[in-house]
Amino acid sequence: MSTVLAFILTLAVLVVVHEYGHYRVARACGVKVLRFSVGFGRVLWRHQRTPDSTEFTLCALPLGGYVRMLDEREGPVPAGLREQAFNNRPLRQRVAVVAAGPLANLLLAALLFAGVNWVGQEEPKPILGAPLTGSMAERAGLRAGDWVQAVSADGQQWRELQSLAELRWQLTQAVEQGRKLHLEISDAQGHGRRSVALDTDSLGAHEIDAQVVSKLGLGPAFSEPVLGRLTPGGAGEAAGLKEGDLVRRVDGVAVADAASLRELIRQAGQSEPARSMQWQVERHGQMVELEVRPKVMVDAGRKIGRIEAMVGAAPAMVLVRYGLWDGLLRGVERTWDVSAMTVKMFGRMLVGEASLKNLSGPLTIADYAGQSARSGLPQYLGFLALVSVSLGVLNLLPLPMLDGGHLMYYLFEGLSGRPVSEWWQTQLQRAGALILMLMMALALSNDVARLTGLH
Repeated sequence: MSTVLAFILTLAVLVVVHEYGHYRVARACGVKVLRFSVGFGRVLWRHQRTPDSTEFTLCALPLGGYVRMLDEREGPVPAGLREQAFNNRPLRQRVAVVAAGPLANLLLAALLFAGVNWVGQEEPKPILGAPLTGSMAERAGLRAGDWVQAVSADGQQWRELQSLAELRWQLTQAVEQGRKLHLEISDAQGHGRRSVALDTDSLGAHEIDAQVVSKLGLGPAFSEPVLGRLTPGGAGEAAGLKEGDLVRRVDGVAVADAASLRELIRQAGQSEPARSMQWQVERHGQMVELEVRPKVMVDAGRKIGRIEAMVGAAPAMVLVRYGLWDGLLRGVERTWDVSAMTVKMFGRMLVGEASLKNLSGPLTIADYAGQSARSGLPQYLGFLALVSVSLGVLNLLPLPMLDGGHLMYYLFEGLSGRPVSEWWQTQLQRAGALILMLMMALALSNDVARLTGLH
């Protein structure tokens, strides 16, 4: 239920802001607005102060909205109101009215990102877990416990980092822009600074997806290999392990972090029975030797080992918060960066340089809306900002039926001195409807694949 409510709230906020942009600028340009509707279908609620004022409605299907303006192309207009008809307004005003919806979404995104910066949120510090064996991160010399203090595109001008999320964003941008990313590293205490370079320029834009950071070999935030609560009677308790044990070595090899320990446990369960492991744990300052045999379990069709215990301490966290002006500037910067990346991804998907699997639809949005709402206000505001950017950029695409398509009509009118003919508009509307239906079908297919684990 929380997922459904979060999804409906997300749609409602974005639709109201988008349509309010059209409505507010239309009124400012002297266009008579007949109806402001949130949703489609049967009207559930309406409000109209006077017979000549705008009618505000809430409809049964909350999957969009619209602003209906007085327009001679949609019906007869009284002579006294012809000047207030949308089609009779100057070209620059029609452009402003159409562009106002997407721009309102982008403005909302900037304010939401700024709001996240002002409120602040607890995020993992950019202290790295063990890189994947043979990965780009390992080849660059990164190790478990490395603290990434700053990043740079050229190794000269450095940008300080506060969180692991910020590091992941910088990595994604470097891959998208086809450039190296230099990292300034220290140990977890801030000592022994050194610089490394990741060859992110060697990855193509087709590599950009939700797992791009994992493809570089970077795992989750560093977590000490400490044991938490053990399942009574489970494999870990049977081996003599106790809550609070710090695992130092497994089969004589030092354990770098909790992620490495979990992987060793999983691998030990690939045979039946599970392979016995020799553990060295630190308990109350004393070293204890134990023989541990994980329990074999099946996960996603393959055998893995489990010790039936919580493995790993909570990562080090930091409160990321900015002042009024700095938070606003960073909100605008993030909106610009996400918008530019979204446009480039659309273009690369169009020419086949990026996977069409990156296209998401309502099911993914609903799922993420629920997850972010349960995580807290800053996470939900950040999610809402990302969707608002996507909606703004999508509507500016030069496709008929979208705001960007109408802007292309006006560009033609401005260059040629005459509007696009009714015949051409009809044909383009049909083509645009087909393209949008195909995009929606593909997005829904990707949603189902993600949620069922087929991606």
